[in-house]
Parts: sequence; structure tokens; C-alpha cells
Amino acid sequence: MSDTWTMIWKESKDELFQGSWQALTRPLLFIAILGIVFPLQAGMQWLDLSPVNMLIMIYFPFIFIINFIGDAIAGERERHTLETLLASRISDRAILLGKVIVTVGYAWGMAFASLLLGLASVNLMNGAGTWRFYASDHLLAALVLILLATLLAASGGVLISLRSATVRQAQQTLILSTLALGVLSLLALKGVPASLISALNYNQVLLIIMAILGVTDAILLVLSMASFQRSRLILS
Repeated sequence: MSDTWTMIWKESKDELFQGSWQALTRPLLFIAILGIVFPLQAGMQWLDLSPVNMLIMIYFPFIFIINFIGDAIAGERERHTLETLLASRISDRAILLGKVIVTVGYAWGMAFASLLLGLASVNLMNGAGTWRFYASDHLLAALVLILLATLLAASGGVLISLRSATVRQAQQTLILSTLALGVLSLLALKGVPASLISALNYNQVLLIIMAILGVTDAILLVLSMASFQRSRLILS
């Protein structure tokens, strides 16, 4: 467990203090768009977290991770820091989990901040003197779905980064994989009988999506751990 915390500390410092001003502007821009622009466009309806708004809250953190998760291992390889990391006493599992936990926590934290900012934005601009809050069940579902979606992006991205020689190759594979995931999701949705969809309420649909994402996350995380073998990475 101490190895994992060591990796979390290392990755957190790299995430927060590298990249000069860009390291600060990216999350601030993300939070501003998701916490001000979209909520003000939707008005008080934003607080209902309807399917469209829920999709927005899930999609943006997912894409945010996709944009840089390819650097997780391939970037270390390009910068010739992977050998140093693998030569340390930190276990393989701790290295992998540290990268995934920090990446997911970073994106999830920004999404949570966006939800809070969105709450304040719509109430200040459209409220009638009394504050209205998110529906508790929809807010909880949003937080869980964002966590599962970001874990999907991080675990799948690390797996692709492990098998990529360069960051560019990893990013290209991630983009293609994301497009393929979108197409497969649409095809799967079209294959579901309309009668079944109409029989389900919103909360039941959210629970089904959570279950699918949870199973997929577990599979990708296990595959990533199985693929992260120090001896193979050193030779590569």
C-alpha cells in the first residue's frame, strides 16, 4: 500500500506542477465550460440532470482523460524515464494503480467542482431568491457514472499506452478506439427492443449503464495489470 501512495504522490506532483501555466489553464477551462457555459444555457433545467445533461457531464471528463492518458507509459518511454521507474523498488501493481488513481481522481475532481459551480451559476442567474439543488439520486448517479467513465478511459488508455512505442501512436489508437466504442454503443442501443427501453425508467437505465461500465472497467483493469510486466517493459 505504501508503494501505491508513493506513486500517487509522484504522479500528483507531475500532474499539478509540470507544464507551467498550461497545467493550470486546462482544468480551469474545463471547469468553466462544464460549470458555467452549459448550465447557463440550460437554465434551472440543468439541475434536473436530464439524460442530455448527464451525458455532457460524463462525456467531458472521459474525453479529457483520453487527450493525455496516452502519455502514461509511452511518454515515460519517450522521455527515457521508464527505465528509472522500473528500476525502483515500487511494485508493478503500485506503478499502474498510482497512474490510474491520480488520472481518475484528477478528472473526477474537476467534474465534481463543475457540478458545484453549475449549481451556483444557475441559481445566481435564474433563481428567484430561493436556492434549488440537484435531485439527490441523479447527483449520486452522475458522480458514480463519471467515476466509472473516467476509470474506463484511464484503464483502457494505460493498456493502449503500454502497447504503444510513442505517445503519438497511443493517441491515434485511443482516438480510433473511442470512435469504435461510440459506434458499437449506438449499434448495441439500436439492437435493444423499443418495448424494453420504454418499460424502463430513467433510474433503471442509469443502473444498467453503471453495471455495464463497472464490468468493463474491471476487465480492462485486470488486463492492464496482466500486461504491465517489468521484464517485458525493460526489454522493450
